[in-house]
Amino acid sequence: MEFTVSRADLVRELNLSQGVVEKKTTIPILSNILLEADGDRLLLTATDLELGVRSSCAAKVKKKGAGTIPARRLLDYVRLLPEGEVQVKILENQWASLVCGRSKTRIAGMSRESFPELPAMPAVLAEIPIGVLAGMIAKTIFAISSEESRFTLNGALLVLKKGSIAMVATDGHRLAMVESSSDLPGVTGAYRALLPRKAMAELQKLAADATPDSVLRFAGDENHLFFELGGRMLLSRKLTGNFPDFERVLPKEHAHSVSVNRDEFRGAIERVAQFSDERSRGIRVAAGGGELKVHSSVSETGESEDSIAAAYDGPAVEIGFNAEYLLDFLRAVATEEVTFLFKDAHSAGELRPGGEKADNYRYVIMPMRI
Repeated sequence: MEFTVSRADLVRELNLSQGVVEKKTTIPILSNILLEADGDRLLLTATDLELGVRSSCAAKVKKKGAGTIPARRLLDYVRLLPEGEVQVKILENQWASLVCGRSKTRIAGMSRESFPELPAMPAVLAEIPIGVLAGMIAKTIFAISSEESRFTLNGALLVLKKGSIAMVATDGHRLAMVESSSDLPGVTGAYRALLPRKAMAELQKLAADATPDSVLRFAGDENHLFFELGGRMLLSRKLTGNFPDFERVLPKEHAHSVSVNRDEFRGAIERVAQFSDERSRGIRVAAGGGELKVHSSVSETGESEDSIAAAYDGPAVEIGFNAEYLLDFLRAVATEEVTFLFKDAHSAGELRPGGEKADNYRYVIMPMRI
């Protein structure tokens, strides 16, 4: 195999594969990227058997063929080359020769025969604006459980319906749900799938390289989910198992609500959380008398209290929360105001962005005993 490719194009596509390539693996071929040259394109494929990414770029192909090269080493080296064209030649012994200007390098590769085959993308189920999907991921990914034993909570539930798309994530202590009214070409009935956290992170990278109105083509088979954007495709194994019945967790009504400035609330929590317990991150949030008071104390290190003006005229209530859980939501929303809804000190509280539809973005958080 022999081809010439732009250094900038090669770096861009190699960057895309780095989140997928296995860096510490007992299967050495998974640390490599598959390069296939044919016609006027170079096709790049990486996989860790759970995720796979395939992309391409323009190339001048002198001799078509395929081979694999260690992905991290290749990127680290090509990134240091000057701008220009890189001549790549993979020999019969699987060594790759790279020439760029006066730089010449040889890298030991592996046969393409042992590289896993990625499944072909089935018929498209829906076309989703990438900006919409990326926004939903940003509002839910932090609520995914990090406990590997709870594998059905290691991702988010994606729900497609005619006219809407929803995403839900929970770790058992909090739940984030976002729904967007969107006409999705191709969707006729309801479709549900569990999308792993790692795949969600890679979709955010795809979105960062695209315009927000770019359309992503989505498909799924029995075991995999497929996302195609432009000339790039990401595929992921589905998580198996049943996601919790999240609709039972969503509070039906709240006796009280408080409206506060998002930046002021976030700033107060960030300051007070400096004096919370390092493990529990517990703080107290008290509503009453036209203000919201945030307080924490640890006998060994000190205590802190902050208060902000709030639109509230109900009875005085104090509730304990994990400060980081509150901050995750406040960092994810962009509205000037947020609404805090609650029943009492022992029931789940809920945060919503101000000025948006009530069911557009809901964040339910369980109280703590402090």
